[in-house]
Amino acid sequence: MTERLKSAPGLAPYACHEEASRGRRYDEPESATRRCYQRDRDRIIHSAAFRRLEYKTQVFVNHEGDNYRTRLTHTLEVAQIARSVCRSLSLNEDLGEALALAHDLGHPPFGHAGEDALKEMMAPYGGFDHNAQSLSIITKLERRYPDFDGLNLTWETLEGVVKHNGPLLGKGKNRPLPRAVAEYNSDQDLELDTYAGAEAQVASLSDDVAYNNHDIDDGLRAGLFTVDDLEGVPLVGPIFTEIRKEYPRLDESRRIHEAVRRLIGTMVDDLLRETRKRLAESKVDRVDTVRRLGQPVAAFSAEMQAHVRAVKDFLFANMYRHEHVNRMTAEARWVVRNLFKVILENPKHLPDDWRRNAESGGTVATAQVVADYVAGMTDRFAIDQHHRLCGPKSRTA
Repeated sequence: MTERLKSAPGLAPYACHEEASRGRRYDEPESATRRCYQRDRDRIIHSAAFRRLEYKTQVFVNHEGDNYRTRLTHTLEVAQIARSVCRSLSLNEDLGEALALAHDLGHPPFGHAGEDALKEMMAPYGGFDHNAQSLSIITKLERRYPDFDGLNLTWETLEGVVKHNGPLLGKGKNRPLPRAVAEYNSDQDLELDTYAGAEAQVASLSDDVAYNNHDIDDGLRAGLFTVDDLEGVPLVGPIFTEIRKEYPRLDESRRIHEAVRRLIGTMVDDLLRETRKRLAESKVDRVDTVRRLGQPVAAFSAEMQAHVRAVKDFLFANMYRHEHVNRMTAEARWVVRNLFKVILENPKHLPDDWRRNAESGGTVATAQVVADYVAGMTDRFAIDQHHRLCGPKSRTA
């Protein structure tokens, strides 16, 4: 048996160390050239679900333009931020990167509109949750290896995918577990009543940094709002004002780039300061202490949290609920609902391997297979399948 490679030197004692990993669900030889979290990262990158992120929506539907972010470009931006933050905090950069790359695998086509539609259609059959869908993909739906389904990732990566937003069980957690999480957890305990390691917490906050700032960028370039509209938004407005004073003749495109660059840097600096403060005050000395601390160790300051909420409120009102985006999302929800209905009523529309699984159980099992299939579609494949199965008519709201 190949010996597991040890962690890179210089990791903090509260980081996730490879030699202390709880391993994989299915035993297999260790890599002679890659540490275990590097191997997780590589398996995620080579998965079919990761490739499909190129043609899945972030906010704008894929055909809206080549310059807007997709799930793939967003994921790469999150991974870059997570790597940098983990490195600065002496956390495990490889694990942080793997978690950032996996965090959006379960998103269906058309962004949140597609997820809303699948939640609606799956409500009678156990619901739909994109984090649970990510777990299903990496533990079951990816079928690449001869000895097991899924990617057989380490326990720490699975834990981070499921718990990057915090515990799923325990005090104040009254919502039932998503079926996919409950089923997997019955076979391999992911300790759902604790926090994930610090690397997963960093990956989650890196997602906040990336999508808030890059949605500002995309929204400005799409003409959904203007720089002047941002003047009263805390943190954002002052940075644009500062740039205007420093570079009065700077063209609009460069001004936006510079503002987004400074916004990301400001949020990352705050995250590093607050996390270092929490690590020092909590005196955590190992990763299990991080998990059982009862609060996250990675966080923004209270002031930055208020700024982030203000940015989200602005984007919700001026971008996510903009008339143009509303038309796109209404159409997207309609496409996903129609696809689900048509395929559920007649599973013969599924590819052969999917159809066999759909026909082997009852209605709930069939609905889950249909949801898995639709959730894995890219925007353009969903549009093509809708045209083929439901006809060329479209709906506008």
